[in-house]
Amino acid sequence: MNFFSRLIATGFFSGYTPLAPGTAGSIVGLFLYWLIPGTDSLLFVFLLVPLFWLGAWSATAVENSSGVKDHQIIVIDEIVGVFITFALFEKSFFWLVIGCALFRFFDILKLPPVKQMEDLPKGWGVMMDDVIAGIYALISLRMLYWLTSQLA
Repeated sequence: MNFFSRLIATGFFSGYTPLAPGTAGSIVGLFLYWLIPGTDSLLFVFLLVPLFWLGAWSATAVENSSGVKDHQIIVIDEIVGVFITFALFEKSFFWLVIGCALFRFFDILKLPPVKQMEDLPKGWGVMMDDVIAGIYALISLRMLYWLTSQLA
C-alpha cells in the first residue's frame, strides 16, 4: 500500500485512533464538510462520486495490503457517509452534530440493506454500507429539520 492510498483510506490517518476510529473518521468528515465552501450547491454532490471511487480504491489497497476485510483503520467510508448525510444542508453547528450522531447510529445499527452491502467485494463493500447509512441519516435529518420547523 502506498502513502497516498493509506492517507485517503485512513482519513488523514484518523483511522489509527485507538478508540472508535469510525467516530474519529466521522468527525474528520464533519470538520471537512464545515471547511469546504459551496457544500450547499450541486457541485458538492458531484464531488461525492469521485470521492466514492477514490475511497473504494484506497480501501481495496488497505485490504490487499493488510489481509483484513474492512480493516478498522479505513475511515474514508465514514467521511463519505457524513458528506452524504449533509449534502445540500445548511452549516449549523446544532444540525451538524445531530446529523453526525444520526450517521453513527445508522452505521453502527446496520439496518437492511446496510449489513448486506458489506458482502460486496473489496472496497465496494467498505464504501457502500456507509453510503446507505448516510442516506438513512440524510432522510432522518431532513425529517427532523422539517418537523422542528413545523413546530416553531
